[in-house]
Amino acid sequence: MAADRTVLVDGEPVSEGDLTYLALANYGAYTSFRVEQGGVRGLDLHLARLDASALELFGEGVGEARLRELMRSAVDGRGDCWLRVSLFSPEVWPRTPSWTGRPKVMIGAFPPPPPLAESLRLQVQTYGREAAHLKHTANFGLIRARRLARAAGFDDAVFADGDGRISEGSLWNIGFVRGGEVIWPEAPMLTGVTLTLLQRGLEARGVPVRVEPVRLDALPRFDGAFICNSATPACPVASIGDQTFDPDAVPLEALKAIWASNAPQPI
Repeated sequence: MAADRTVLVDGEPVSEGDLTYLALANYGAYTSFRVEQGGVRGLDLHLARLDASALELFGEGVGEARLRELMRSAVDGRGDCWLRVSLFSPEVWPRTPSWTGRPKVMIGAFPPPPPLAESLRLQVQTYGREAAHLKHTANFGLIRARRLARAAGFDDAVFADGDGRISEGSLWNIGFVRGGEVIWPEAPMLTGVTLTLLQRGLEARGVPVRVEPVRLDALPRFDGAFICNSATPACPVASIGDQTFDPDAVPLEALKAIWASNAPQPI
């Protein structure tokens, strides 16, 4: 069995050349998730994300069979772990951006991270990720946003545009609760795998789900809010700026049960 942390590129130990490129350029995309006894909740969605990203950014996909083969090699007998699957090409630089072809696949296998928090106080920041529909590797803005939020006494940052329309957070999607409804913001954003799984589960249970613009000046109309990502299926939001929310308004146990009801799909 491999060590606790392993990084492979196309199934081989990462080379100095690849590390040099990755240290100097950040053109690429990735997805990340927890592996549970060889399976992944929402694996089909993660694979679809990688395929779409490869086609958009590099002009050629990797292929599901190849991705699965490389993931199994990285897991290497681990029961539970966290995989980050990244796509990149050392051929693509600022002065030579036009290369097309099948990207390299870097997979890091690490111990599973804990959930982000049990509740969050969010600072509003006017910001929108570039190419927000992609889970790309240009993370400067996200890291800076979290640093600024924590320096100001908050736990994390939630993003809004110049008109006050909320989109997403630094590492997660955000949902709102109003009466018996769950509302997702309508804005340029990454539609996360966890968001998709929760939405499907809520609809299957007959819970009304709505996608609509959520503006800062409308926050008092909501009963609660929560964030979600693959490491934190659901976490209540205590406040956004000065607006506080009732954590008990979030159907936390139902959201966690919906997440858990998605059986891990074998790699």
